[in-house]
Amino acid sequence: MTVPTTHTDSPDRRSLHERIAADLRDEIMSGDLAPGANLPSTTQLKERFDASNATIQKALHVLKDEQLVVGRAGSAVTVREHRQQTMRPAAYMAPAAPGTPYRWLTEAAQPGAQAHSTVLDVVKTRPPADVASSLDLNDAENAILRHQILYIDGEPVELVKSYYPLSLARDTAIMAKRKIKGGTPALLSQLGFPPRLSVDRVSARVPTQEQYQALNLPSDLPVLRTLRVVYSDADRPVEATVMVKAGHLYELQYEFTPS
Repeated sequence: MTVPTTHTDSPDRRSLHERIAADLRDEIMSGDLAPGANLPSTTQLKERFDASNATIQKALHVLKDEQLVVGRAGSAVTVREHRQQTMRPAAYMAPAAPGTPYRWLTEAAQPGAQAHSTVLDVVKTRPPADVASSLDLNDAENAILRHQILYIDGEPVELVKSYYPLSLARDTAIMAKRKIKGGTPALLSQLGFPPRLSVDRVSARVPTQEQYQALNLPSDLPVLRTLRVVYSDADRPVEATVMVKAGHLYELQYEFTPS
């Protein structure tokens, strides 16, 4: 039997400070360096990575720019509190109760953070190919796009583009450039299209120019892109949403029950 080649000897072409930042970033995101914990001292890091003081400082500067750590020269560098956020999409799929905020906002604010959203635009447009296919639109059909950005503690964290078939959205609150009470799950239910199934396709991508600027990203670290398609009765697709968030700050948690 032929054993596949793993290419473990392939050189890492990144600069040394980028490699050091990558290793420390992984330890922060995995919890080995917990929120509030001090990073190893510069002397310890120099010994561990066989690097100069200047190289270690460059690596730490990268992590500071990414808002993973805080500190200044001559003092301990500390992992920021609540920097890696775990989002549970299943927790905010159901419609919100009457008079309550969209469930994404309450879910995001669980650790004590303040969350809000801003509607950037509502337009009729031709969706991207994967969205159009998900909504069963033909080549000539447009959709209504609701373009939003979501914030936690005043920082932009997620760029959201939700698309709706014109036949469903016409003459409804979906077409108004304002927030929808309880979010679109509640509105869709009121319109007779209760969400029955949600299908997520998650990928890691290099950020586009728009995503880079809107999310104030510090570098070209990957973003998490989720294409979520919501189906109502008779497997009718009623909403397709592209959600983009910083990959180094957020993870998605899904729970499954064996069938």
